[in-house]
Amino acid sequence: MNRQAYLDEITHLFQVNPCIALLGPRQCGKTTLAQQYAAIAGKQSREITRFDLEDELDLRRLENPKLALGSLTGLIIIDEIQKRPDLFPVLRVLIDEHRDEQQYLILGSASRELIKQSSETLAGRISYLELTPFQLSEIDDQNKLWLRGGFPLSYLAKEEEQSGRWRTDYIRTFLEQDIPALGFNIPANELRRFWTMLAHYHGQIFNASELGRSLGLSHNTIKKYLDILAGTFMVRILQPWHENLKKRQVKSPKIYFRETGIFHSLLRITDKSQLFSMPQLGASWEGFALEEIIRLQMPAIDSNDCYFWSTQSGAELDLLIVSGTQRIGYEFKYQDAPKITKSMRTALEDLQLSRLYIVYPGNQAFQMDEKIFLSPLKNHIEKP
Repeated sequence: MNRQAYLDEITHLFQVNPCIALLGPRQCGKTTLAQQYAAIAGKQSREITRFDLEDELDLRRLENPKLALGSLTGLIIIDEIQKRPDLFPVLRVLIDEHRDEQQYLILGSASRELIKQSSETLAGRISYLELTPFQLSEIDDQNKLWLRGGFPLSYLAKEEEQSGRWRTDYIRTFLEQDIPALGFNIPANELRRFWTMLAHYHGQIFNASELGRSLGLSHNTIKKYLDILAGTFMVRILQPWHENLKKRQVKSPKIYFRETGIFHSLLRITDKSQLFSMPQLGASWEGFALEEIIRLQMPAIDSNDCYFWSTQSGAELDLLIVSGTQRIGYEFKYQDAPKITKSMRTALEDLQLSRLYIVYPGNQAFQMDEKIFLSPLKNHIEKP
């Protein structure tokens, strides 16, 4: 699949900085996208050099990184950069010495928060671009994407059984290989128990103490495990918006699985009949639609622009996106004909929303009130 929007963004970012970090979960298509961009660069007669840090030969080539990279020109691609964070200080020196001769496209399966060295040593030289698995704007089957998630090999599998098996293997590899490769010494079974238990908090307020008691783990251990899953793009920690109101507001974050395919696999949901009969159907739809709305807004916004809002008295808003002077609200309802609620009107007034969308799985779109719109998810492929 040609993900042209991402290719265009890489081209744009290279006009800003000589180094781009393309970050995203394993198997989301980073290497394929880098190859597509390299093909474009090759047609422009630029030299292309690739290093895959999962390849022993490439690791040996970089045993003396300044010597190996210093003589190169053109586009230099380094895949799985999180395996060699010690390269970042070297890249800083080389970029400063060869700014007009070299461009670096580095690929990583961990967030910039986990790859701390990059932000510390490459400040002013690096741009970040998050690559997600397939989005609704890129495919034509909403329910298939919802059930399987957007990892290419899961979404494109010929049969549901093959898709489910791929995701089961992905989870195992993630726990047994990827997490240790990032330097975390955590028993795979223990992290899997946490991850599976976390599935029951999908779309809910996170309570570390409650979860810790259930698993026999400390509050700090629970928070550490959550941060790891967030840093590897498995979980979204949605922070609460705090308005200067007299009302008591919820101050703990909400938790969402970023990939509903992984969420469904951990709950052993394998086909559409099980999906549409699962007790967590509403929460599953909310997480799917919320993640798609956020993805469709990128890169104009990032996670720091996204919040939820909730008060102790029961008023709430599933998603608040703050974009410049505008505040746009979203409510996600798995219903045939959602209605305006008192909570929505309270959010509209208290948060001074520019508009509020009620996003549902139907097909009809219309204005329900002055600033409230009923809207199918697919209508948001074009950014509102």
